[in-house]
Amino acid sequence: MARYTGPRTKKSRAFGEPIFGYDKAFEKRKYAPGQHGNSRKRSTKSEYAIQLKEKQKAKYTYGVLERQFYKTFESAVRKHGVPGENLLRLLEQRLDNTVYRLGFAPTRSAARQFVNHKHVTVNGRILNIPSYTVKLGDVISIREKSKGLDLVQETLKLGGVKKYAWLELNSEKLEGKYVEIPNRDQIPETINEQLIVELYSK
Repeated sequence: MARYTGPRTKKSRAFGEPIFGYDKAFEKRKYAPGQHGNSRKRSTKSEYAIQLKEKQKAKYTYGVLERQFYKTFESAVRKHGVPGENLLRLLEQRLDNTVYRLGFAPTRSAARQFVNHKHVTVNGRILNIPSYTVKLGDVISIREKSKGLDLVQETLKLGGVKKYAWLELNSEKLEGKYVEIPNRDQIPETINEQLIVELYSK
């Protein structure tokens, strides 16, 4: 499936935050892209434009294309609970995102490639589907013959791998366990999910 391969810093500047992870170039230029990005007066945006931008931000953050994003939203609506919160939980439960959260890859796109290349196992079985929904109790591991890969070792050596309450990490074994479904306040992404619900409800 196709993925966004355009200029990431430019896209981050358009949203006003480093949605693809830490970006040195973004830190130097946090204003909007374009010739007049640093001085251009912002016109008042319509309600639709604000909602659309929030949806686009969520899509680019998690690396999901429109069709798959909408399918995820439909699944979120069918689940018990608040649709917006369910949406973010389902995005967090993606296998590529979980590999990223565990610190096995520096970015979500790197994690996706890692899964595609069969370096990851779930409950001992090789799984190369980035969109796989990780379930409670699932054990996500780096395949034995892939544990020495430079990408994994360098990412872990960066230090300060963030800990998340819903993931139990064993850095020595290079494996993690999904121990609970995260609450909205535990998910660090600055996405206003209610705007996405409102957009799709029109």
